[in-house]
Amino acid sequence: MNNLELSPQYLRIALDLAGRIADGEMKTGQRISGRSLLASEYGVSPETIRRALKLLADMKVVAIKEKSGVFILSEDNAKRYLKNFEGWSEQTELRNKLKELLQAHSKLNREIADVYTEIIKAQEAASPTIKTLPNYEIRVLPDSEQIGKSIGALRFWQSTGATVIAIRRGHSIILSPGPYAELYSGDVLVFVGDASTVASVRRFVNGDSDEEAQ
Repeated sequence: MNNLELSPQYLRIALDLAGRIADGEMKTGQRISGRSLLASEYGVSPETIRRALKLLADMKVVAIKEKSGVFILSEDNAKRYLKNFEGWSEQTELRNKLKELLQAHSKLNREIADVYTEIIKAQEAASPTIKTLPNYEIRVLPDSEQIGKSIGALRFWQSTGATVIAIRRGHSIILSPGPYAELYSGDVLVFVGDASTVASVRRFVNGDSDEEAQ
């Protein structure tokens, strides 16, 4: 695992935004989407986006104007910001590859969730006696070491063999959460996998807690 993977979420988002600016995806003078839209795009809280933009503003990559929004100041400053991190050229290539993999993973998760939904509908329509596809739930406990980390950074599927198809957070349900979705205390993770993944997910999320998946 490299240092970038261990960095705070807001720093990784700042690097990603700086990379997009340096690559010309976002142009000097362009207004960046609001914090709420960026939060939705990255699957994090608006506060995380605020901290990422503050980093870029401190380096004169963007300008934050009250009531007007966030505007791109300089592609050159974005490149200089990225060069502060060792191996910038290599990281750019790896970041692009990671972006492609995360997009593919997110697409696969959506397809899994869609197929799962269709299976449930078909089963309910065919016969109430047919056993549904096994799915399990587990609550993220307050002392979980995974709180604040994203599904992508946790390499959840690789670590547990299970796929998260939804997150219940209070009265909200996040279907097919993307790789940037962070885990919070009290979240209920809905996942699919064979029976052996239940214990793996419980240990991975909550350590040695006795909390059982349902």
